[in-house]
Amino acid sequence: MAREMKVAIVDDEADMRQSVSQWLALSGFDTETYGSAEEALKAIGPDYPGIVVSDIRMPGMDGMALLKRFMSLDSGLPVIMITGHGDVPMAVEAMRLGAFDFLEKPFNPDRMTELAKKATQARRLTLNNRALRRELSDAGVIMQKLIGSSAVMERLREDILDLGQADSHVLIDGETGTGKTLVAHALHAVGPRAGKKFVSISCAAWSEDQLQAKLFGPVEEGGLPLVDEARGGTLCLEDVEALSHPLQSRLLTLINEQGVPPETRIIAICNQHAPDKTLEDVLRSDLFYRLGAMTIVLPPLRTRGEDILTMFTRMSEQFAEEYGCEAPQVTAQEAAQLLQAPWPGNVRQLVNIAERAVLQNRRGSGSIASLLMADNEASGPALTTEGKPLKDYVEAFERMLIDNTMRRHKGSIVAVMEELCLPRRTLNEKMAKYSLQRADYV
Repeated sequence: MAREMKVAIVDDEADMRQSVSQWLALSGFDTETYGSAEEALKAIGPDYPGIVVSDIRMPGMDGMALLKRFMSLDSGLPVIMITGHGDVPMAVEAMRLGAFDFLEKPFNPDRMTELAKKATQARRLTLNNRALRRELSDAGVIMQKLIGSSAVMERLREDILDLGQADSHVLIDGETGTGKTLVAHALHAVGPRAGKKFVSISCAAWSEDQLQAKLFGPVEEGGLPLVDEARGGTLCLEDVEALSHPLQSRLLTLINEQGVPPETRIIAICNQHAPDKTLEDVLRSDLFYRLGAMTIVLPPLRTRGEDILTMFTRMSEQFAEEYGCEAPQVTAQEAAQLLQAPWPGNVRQLVNIAERAVLQNRRGSGSIASLLMADNEASGPALTTEGKPLKDYVEAFERMLIDNTMRRHKGSIVAVMEELCLPRRTLNEKMAKYSLQRADYV
């Protein structure tokens, strides 16, 4: 759910604090006030879920000193400075030190609201990115995101653990939407470079000149090229197939100059190539053999069997919690349709379908079948799927039903027996058959 943003107002004048607070509160902000810089410092620390509005001229510690302290605590904290007449040069210096913006007294309240909205949006993005980076540095969390008990997913997890520890360059291939970026993060997180930098760039997002500058330099404003920024860690090249031949040559030179194990690990992700071509056709052969000594090919969703139902259930539960409503109950017919769908967009498409199904359920209209049909029509000719015996569909639905019921009743065997009208022995046998453990739900 969206993170609630606060606005901390720091001013030694009570009337000013109150007027700014009242105006921002009327504009929908959650405000809190502090009469001095020292008081604000005690309450506001790194990862503060909001922004700061501070006067510059205050007794004791002034706004400039407060800004410096905040920037040393959390350089991503937006601080809006309020200046008196004649203090504009000081405000410009505050901007140089890292202030988000400044307002000169007397200021237009609407301008204050506009700045506060921009600052809170920037803060929300900063905090969300930090949370994502922390999450993606936790190997256990990442591996849990690789949902599924199918044979291909068990093998994928084993490959990640093996290749992660091997600490050499890796090439990741697979259809769009299969989770290649997540696997790249997982390879970094389970390996010896887990505590080092993970630097990623899409090779398709930039022109050749821009990409060359970003990767190898020179970089404007004194920054580091990505090959230097990632030194000792992992450099992830998404859309590696978009690299021009000159840049492939530069990359090959970089790889050849490194020892074994390499100083910087390179994980290359291929996101699109013609169906009749392989990565070996797309990349120059010498680079392919240096990068592709270890390769992971992600399985398309349509080959993952009952993982489809497991993932759909998990995703719809998450979206239902986010939107504050009930998750849709999947019927036997809908389960069969989910299993039979061609899924040209793979996991990404499944996530979109799950979110839209929850929104439909909240309105009390629509069906999963209509969503699948609309998606497949929009994506063009459907991929063909192999038929499965009726027994496979029945077992997949049965496993999903028991799993959902156990999850809803938090592992209460008695409640599950009553809802599904099953005797204890039958329920125990089916849970053993489908590798469902009560301890996972308690």
